Amino acid sequence: MENFDQVISRENTSCVKWDGWKNMNKPEGLLPLWVADMDFQAPDAVIEAISKKAAHGIFGYGFCDHEYYGAVSSWMNKRHNLIIAQENVVTTPGVIAALNIAVNTFSQINDAIMINKPVYYPFDQVVEQNGRKKVECPMIFKDGHYLMDFSLFEQKIINHKVKIFILCNPYNPIGKVWTRAELKKIGEICLKHEVLVISDEIHMDFVFKNHVHIPFVNVDKRFKDICVIATSPSKTFNLAGLQCANILFFNDDLKERFVATKRKSGFTDEPNIMAIEATKAAYLHGKKWLDDLIGYVEKNKSCLRTFLAKHIPEVKLVEPEGLYLAWVDFTGLDMDHEQLEAFMINEAKLWLDEGYIFGIGGAGFERINLAVPQSVLKEALCRLNLAIKNRNPHESTPN
Repeated sequence: MENFDQVISRENTSCVKWDGWKNMNKPEGLLPLWVADMDFQAPDAVIEAISKKAAHGIFGYGFCDHEYYGAVSSWMNKRHNLIIAQENVVTTPGVIAALNIAVNTFSQINDAIMINKPVYYPFDQVVEQNGRKKVECPMIFKDGHYLMDFSLFEQKIINHKVKIFILCNPYNPIGKVWTRAELKKIGEICLKHEVLVISDEIHMDFVFKNHVHIPFVNVDKRFKDICVIATSPSKTFNLAGLQCANILFFNDDLKERFVATKRKSGFTDEPNIMAIEATKAAYLHGKKWLDDLIGYVEKNKSCLRTFLAKHIPEVKLVEPEGLYLAWVDFTGLDMDHEQLEAFMINEAKLWLDEGYIFGIGGAGFERINLAVPQSVLKEALCRLNLAIKNRNPHESTPN
């Protein structure tokens, strides 16, 4: 059993999460639970593979060999019932890099691209910085759950002549794991209107009990011709700094066009040599580590839920179905998003991802990283509770 309770200092390691305050206009002393990387060491097999490569001492050009593609293929097959071969895979430095390449491959300047809201904010950047027209389809938040408004979804596609829909599955930040029926409805609408689906499935391995991640292409064989699936071991095994993603194609024309744009953009054909070794080790030997980790994060999720219900009932957890990120509803504190952000930083001394940065429907929410030792999470909750009580000193704390 992995020791995820161990607190490993990341300060003064050029770490964005823990050291980023120095150049991001944040005060010192904040407890950071914002950016989506973990405060856990990668699996031992990954550390050993990188150490072995480093000990060799030669860092020349490398390539993804048959073992690399075999590891990716085996993982996707066993974990997600997704059958792929080497011919299905194109590597990129990351999922966001892949989204940028895809947008420039499959659309033109001023073409419309659809995204849901609230959603992972780099989606906005991918659309806007490439000169495309952003079309937003807000989710419906009802009784603590999020649903797609399919009528609105289709109408916006028609009205704006949408070319691409960027799907987030599992859905960051709201923690939704799309059902087969939902994915089929999305696919049928996009097929009907000739919309390409770019499915960001970077969190595909992080799904909780009673929920199953379904790769978009597995829903209906017809979707092979209208989809690109973006995957990466980075979120699963805490490898984001190694910069490696595997983009999956099931249509040769889509793949060839994507590769051509990738090369014109100056991206190398292969990942860096450490990323290659880490990916192989993670996918071949990381299963138990991941299963233990998901169980640990489940406990952190339970800790968060119980603490809020007992001590801060006006703050509600939106029950996550996937991700190691919690989407928490602070609207009960009756603050606007500027007040809430100032409260978190100046009073609670917490650095979270503010809900409003995820767009429509996000204001009043906070995204909290649960991939931390439980002692760190408890410290964050104590800071939050104390700050709220200091605002309302005459209210008694529930027993």
